[in-house]
Amino acid sequence: MAGTDIAQVEAAANAFREHYLNTKAEIKKTIVGHDEIVDGVLTCLFAGGHALLEGVPGLGKTLLIRSLSEALHLKFQRIQFTPDLMPADVTGTTIVVETEAGREFQFRQGPIFAQIVLADEINRATPKTQSALLEAMQEKSVTVGGNSYQLDPPFFVMATQNPIEQEGTYPLPEAQLDRFFFKLLVEYSNREELTEILNRTTMGNDPQVNRVLDGETILEYQQLVRKVIVAPHVQDYAVRLVLATHPGGDLAPPRVNQFLRFGASPRAAQALVLGGKVKALLDSRGNVSIDDIRSVMLPAMRHRCLLNFEGEAEGITTDEILTNIVETLPADVGVGAA
Repeated sequence: MAGTDIAQVEAAANAFREHYLNTKAEIKKTIVGHDEIVDGVLTCLFAGGHALLEGVPGLGKTLLIRSLSEALHLKFQRIQFTPDLMPADVTGTTIVVETEAGREFQFRQGPIFAQIVLADEINRATPKTQSALLEAMQEKSVTVGGNSYQLDPPFFVMATQNPIEQEGTYPLPEAQLDRFFFKLLVEYSNREELTEILNRTTMGNDPQVNRVLDGETILEYQQLVRKVIVAPHVQDYAVRLVLATHPGGDLAPPRVNQFLRFGASPRAAQALVLGGKVKALLDSRGNVSIDDIRSVMLPAMRHRCLLNFEGEAEGITTDEILTNIVETLPADVGVGAA
């Protein structure tokens, strides 16, 4: 990319940063703490991906996503996933209606026909219903009764799930997990944050979230993100991070070979690069650094690596293995080396 193009990206980065911070500020009117989670969701938004938030009930996952929808000029729908939810309840169905010309079939759109969709407690529904989201998340379209319907851009699925060890849950299929750009782990609030939550919610305060961005602006920023350049050695680092998660591979460290059954997919490399580009723009840069890649590694890859039996028995987490990869993998060995 020419130097003038980099300068244009860096100039546009200031407006991007301002809109990003304004959107975050509106969300923070209702969300206390969880800065990394808010940043992760916004990174998914501007990178054009989907976010999966995991945590026990009551930590503000649903409120965060609802607050985001209030800050955006986008059509919002919420789907409460339950064991009796059917695929047609998500995508819609064809019904018979009476018209002046007689009976005819008409398609009744489901809640998936929105621009930002909250899939609440997605792992409470059966795998058959969970799979109803696959085409929408990947192709931005829905096929019902042999007819395909395009979804209005931009389209985002923001899903929440409870930890899979709780009763009444169905683990998400690996193919669906892979379609989430980031998996974000929502932790408990600390003492100060919990005190602030009580101050905001038990004293009659009702903060209003103002709309900051519309769909057209979001699409423009998604294109801007893709214009940020990635030097060959930085892109190669992202590639090597992914290859290092493959058991038996040339770059796999001992802990990967010992505890992982499967490594990350090419979508992980895409998430690393696009997430790094968003981080670069927030720093008013037109190029991605190694640190940008490292900063998004855990949310981009933790759900794309599967533990083997030994890893599960030892209580190892994918975050531990990924952190070990970052600590042991050289940052720059030259493109095409090792």
